[in-house]
Amino acid sequence: MARSFVLPDLGEGLTEAEIRQVLVREGDVVREDAPLLEVETDKATVEIPSPMAGRIEKIHVQPGQTVKVGQVLVEFGDAGDGKSTGGKQAADTLDPTRKLAPEPTTVVAEGRARQVPTTAAPVARGGPAPAARSGPVPATPSTRRLARELGVDLTAVPGSGPGGRVTDDDVRAAAGGGATRGAPATAQPAPAGRVAARPSAPEPPAVAKPLARVGVEPPALPKFEQWGPIERQPLSHLRRTIAERMTLSATLVPHVTHFDRADITDLDALIRRNLEAAKGRGVTLTLTAFLLKAAALALLEHPTFNASLDPAAGELILKRYVHLGVAVAMERGLIVPVMRDVDKKPIIEIARELGALAPRVREGKATLDDLRGGTFTVTNIGALGGTGAIPIINYPEVAILGVARGREEAVVRGGQIVPRLLLPLSLTFDHRVADGADGARFATAIVQRLEQPDSLLLGL
Repeated sequence: MARSFVLPDLGEGLTEAEIRQVLVREGDVVREDAPLLEVETDKATVEIPSPMAGRIEKIHVQPGQTVKVGQVLVEFGDAGDGKSTGGKQAADTLDPTRKLAPEPTTVVAEGRARQVPTTAAPVARGGPAPAARSGPVPATPSTRRLARELGVDLTAVPGSGPGGRVTDDDVRAAAGGGATRGAPATAQPAPAGRVAARPSAPEPPAVAKPLARVGVEPPALPKFEQWGPIERQPLSHLRRTIAERMTLSATLVPHVTHFDRADITDLDALIRRNLEAAKGRGVTLTLTAFLLKAAALALLEHPTFNASLDPAAGELILKRYVHLGVAVAMERGLIVPVMRDVDKKPIIEIARELGALAPRVREGKATLDDLRGGTFTVTNIGALGGTGAIPIINYPEVAILGVARGREEAVVRGGQIVPRLLLPLSLTFDHRVADGADGARFATAIVQRLEQPDSLLLGL
């Protein structure tokens, strides 16, 4: 009897996902928790595991397709029903660590298909590329994406990670060797005890879809081609999501921005003095860690900015927890992972978590829990330059702190002109929940803590 598996509830209002890869085929027998699909949501790229063991009877989706929560993804038959493989046992599941009985391997050469036995000797070191593995390749979404970008067939890459997982370095090494790039070489028979795996799924083409409408209908665009050649590029799922979220926030929320500067000369000196000590504890001490701590402590004093507005109820929802989003720029768009209970953690712990979280996001390894539940966002563009920016609020939050590049400037102190390191800050907030004076006081609370770094170390 067929059993349907639907796209599960992804939490935090996520209602759809885009299929990036289908990792199984109809007729495959899978074990419970084996990866079925790779999907991209508004928050992250994740693998969807199988909820049960069984045979894949029908696949209802394809790469590039957008599916809604509750929509059927695949249908399962009983693992041992024998409909697709003549009574093959459920034990032959897609477990990358399991050795299967030898089977003929179909090899395509010179336009013809022929079967070869799977009893060939293992490839010697320095010889042709290693044979493909059976079942889903154990690799993270980011590694799969890198393989697609470099034209590397993951099934032919030996994994050096735990449990045979293929790492980014494995993919780069394979790309450098050229064994799995460009025109395919003559296929090698699979080693004894393995079946040849299918080729890795190609990168699905981007599909152009209209943005969700918010507010007034935009006017029709002119025919740009009348002035010269043009090219239309479909928006990626992530870029389309960012566009819709920014439009929603800018349309619904009356933004107001307060500008200030913090003298971080002493803070910069403190960070430099403690860099080596922090490295000795496996931590990279950064300005962002201090920014997060300063914002978290200031939010305790000004809870209006750690809230969300419920217009329908006419209520302000004050959150008694401080979970800060940290904007992380990537080539494909902006992602905002969340650090929890920042107000309760010492600087060294914040720096440690930040040092692990940002790379995890850039590598596509962040979980949905890493990307939801934020109450306030900090976006630091200082490394990229600029004297200031006006960020858009990460709805349904009510405020966001923008940070630009610190610059040494001449400042009058005690009647003397001295060089000081000044950090530009821009606090954008929802004018429905706070006035200009409220924003100024909140920004001042952040500035004071940055200018008195000892208070951050003490958590004051």
